[in-house]
Amino acid sequence: MTSGFTFIDLFAGIGGLRQAMESIGGRCVFTSEWDKYARITYEANYRDNRPIAGDIREVNAADVPDHTVLCAGFPCQPFSIAGVSKKNSLGRKHGFEDEAQGTLFYDVIRMLKHHRPSAFLLENVKNLRSHDKGKTYTVIVGALEALGYTVKAKVIDAKHFLPQHRERIVLVGFLEDTGFTFDDLALPEKGLVTMSNILHPEDGTETPERDYTVGPDAVVNPKYTLTDHLWGYLQGYADKHKSAGNGFGFGLVGPDDTCRTLSARYHKDGSEILIAQPGKNPRRLTPRECARIMGYPESFIIPDEPGRKVSDTQAYRQFGNSVAVPVFKEVAKIMAPHIAASIDLKKRLAAVG
Repeated sequence: MTSGFTFIDLFAGIGGLRQAMESIGGRCVFTSEWDKYARITYEANYRDNRPIAGDIREVNAADVPDHTVLCAGFPCQPFSIAGVSKKNSLGRKHGFEDEAQGTLFYDVIRMLKHHRPSAFLLENVKNLRSHDKGKTYTVIVGALEALGYTVKAKVIDAKHFLPQHRERIVLVGFLEDTGFTFDDLALPEKGLVTMSNILHPEDGTETPERDYTVGPDAVVNPKYTLTDHLWGYLQGYADKHKSAGNGFGFGLVGPDDTCRTLSARYHKDGSEILIAQPGKNPRRLTPRECARIMGYPESFIIPDEPGRKVSDTQAYRQFGNSVAVPVFKEVAKIMAPHIAASIDLKKRLAAVG
């Protein structure tokens, strides 16, 4: 564990990257998240006694505290790469930083440029590398390297740690080349963790939930079971595409299986992850099971207080948009010695200067 370092949490969602940084001794000094329901969940789980900033585009970089590590699961917006000659003809600057303007990634660049933190940890969808024939990724890495950071990237599947196939690209950068490498990442064999690890137990030996009853007759709330109409529609939809040679359809799993990627649209019909129920229609995951399938601890609060309640729909969106916590805890673990080395180097340089 690395102690004595600070970090900021941008595009924070419900704090998945924060969980990773705190696991190695980091202390969060600033949070930004625009979604009001995500902020309710975040505030219920992290007691900072300071407000969460909303839209990062409205935050002055000078108002953000200095920090050692910047964390961000930034949205991937389209980047338009115009020709240098056109920009010159308009009297405009060109380069990677300028290409990023107008996107939310530019706000990451703003913070890095102003504060010069020792490191950053960024997350995005796997397709970031291939988006716009690779141009988007080129702009992103180019802008980071132009600020002096050594950037390393790796696509990691959460299936190494969780019963969910979820590939995301992880970007780690250090201002000083400390020798950080993803080769140090220890990834367990895929598929060892199955749905049985996250599904509600049938014996009811767990904390009562709003979506689950306990006791000898423990059952998941019937509201999560698909109606005959929806189940019939999903089966018909799957048959239609199967006959056309397409792979579209629902994902039906049991306790011994792993599942597809949980998405933010899960609240619509739950089709990507349906739990088989012998003798009746399948069901959706409950919000608590979604928390587990993303690697959040049992202590993680899904707010249910009057006036601060997060609905099932919002909870599904929040977990579907989240990072897989164990993946980033493992990344944080291999970052830790390099963060410590960066802090030590800054102290030595300050002493000399």
